[in-house]
Amino acid sequence: MTAGLPGTVLVVDARTGRRPVAEWLRRAGHRVVEAADGAQALAALGNPDDLPEAAVIDVRLPDMSGHEVCDYIKGRPSTAALPVVHISDSAALTASADRTRGLERGADAYLTEPVAPEELLATVGALLRYGRARRRAERLAARMTQLNRATLAVYAATRVETLAAAAVSGAARLMSSPAAAVVLSPDGRVLRMTSPTPAGRPEVRAAHPGLLQWLGSCALGDRIGAGLAVVPHRDWKEQVPDAVFDGDVCLVLARTKRARPPVCLAVEASSVEDAEDRELLNQLAHGSAMAVEALRTYSEEHSLALTLQRSFLPSRFPRVAGVELAVRYVPASTQAEIGGDFYEAVETPHGLLLAIGDVAGHSLEAAAVMGELRHALRAYAAEGHGPREVLDLLDGLLVRFQPGVTATVCLALVEPGGRRVRIANAGHLPPLLLDPVGGTRYSAARGTLLGLGVGHPEPVVEDVAPGTRVLLVTDGLVEVRGVDLEDSLAALRRTAEEGPADLEQLCDALVTVFGVGKGDDIALLAARCG
Repeated sequence: MTAGLPGTVLVVDARTGRRPVAEWLRRAGHRVVEAADGAQALAALGNPDDLPEAAVIDVRLPDMSGHEVCDYIKGRPSTAALPVVHISDSAALTASADRTRGLERGADAYLTEPVAPEELLATVGALLRYGRARRRAERLAARMTQLNRATLAVYAATRVETLAAAAVSGAARLMSSPAAAVVLSPDGRVLRMTSPTPAGRPEVRAAHPGLLQWLGSCALGDRIGAGLAVVPHRDWKEQVPDAVFDGDVCLVLARTKRARPPVCLAVEASSVEDAEDRELLNQLAHGSAMAVEALRTYSEEHSLALTLQRSFLPSRFPRVAGVELAVRYVPASTQAEIGGDFYEAVETPHGLLLAIGDVAGHSLEAAAVMGELRHALRAYAAEGHGPREVLDLLDGLLVRFQPGVTATVCLALVEPGGRRVRIANAGHLPPLLLDPVGGTRYSAARGTLLGLGVGHPEPVVEDVAPGTRVLLVTDGLVEVRGVDLEDSLAALRRTAEEGPADLEQLCDALVTVFGVGKGDDIALLAARCG
């Protein structure tokens, strides 16, 4: 009846001579651990690495009741799921009450004398099947939770290094094994990440350029999907001399598009015992491949967008006597969308027109509108329009052709000789004047942002001494969430005032101090007059 289902059974019985329970179980193929009283039973349950799968307990023991032993078993997390069978030789009048009390206190079955061997073996066999099914279900649930956590960590990664670390940690914990992950980063590097132990910190290890190709030949070839293979330890060591594995290696490779390099996860082959293990590894590898593909696609699209955005910016500036220029453009982090920041310098009949602006939003559309504004600005300035007229014309352009889009623009016209600067501002940060005679100050020029169809005031005329530096920046340089903008502008003023006199060095210093870790594009235009 119990053939093929042997288990370890704890028998707690002080009267084995009258009731040979242990012998019946041994003859049926079970391993039996015997205890003559409650104390011996508790001692037998003390080793968490060698726990029985079921317990058969006499209700009446010399030192405590079987109910108390059951309370102990069910009250400990390590043994709470252990099935318990009570046996009682109570008289008929008390058998029903004992059975009720035993079941209420956690027993899984209750037998009363006389107990037939067949009934005992059938009861123990049923409880062993139930206990094993429960443990399998709990183990699968726990591993599915681990898989979900690992997959979420993989999908949340914004860098291939973080993604590989999440994948290798997930594989190591799922299989309780050392693990390795090999992926091709968007910039073409073969990245190998290892986890020497299930709870270890992932480490980046060296990988030769042909490793992924060799791995693909082992398990996946040119197919889409996932493939699994076992590689002898010696073959793995030839490719990876500093391997973290002591035996043969199980590889799972996955890709989501043809002609793309696969993602590889590797664990000890001995840790992959059944179809459930293989399916869990396949799911993690496939999720990792999808996440890598998303990163790769985003990197390609973002690179293309940045190239397009930079094509909208001027590649060179006019050379005007008495005016020196320096610019910086710093895109936001590689995870951010492109923005609409721009700068420009145009030689006009009235002097050199400096411009800086920012189209609202972060998208390819914002960059495209920025390109339109910049080219229109150049055309209007070249026609001889002054700063206020240029702003009005740009405003009309947005209202007519880009309704709903707004932008900020600041214009600074450096008149011939460099002794006067006329500033017109449409909702932008005010330019900073570092005047060696008049002192450092922000211009008072203010106005409404573009795209609202509102006229703009006449420019503010700033008389400046020779050597005055004019600094125009976009808000990405100084805006910080939770910090008052006036405080940020004051910090920019102090840093610029104390910074290098050389324009290029000043730009570098400002970007170093204010531009690290910003989530917005940064444009900076500096000019020295006279």
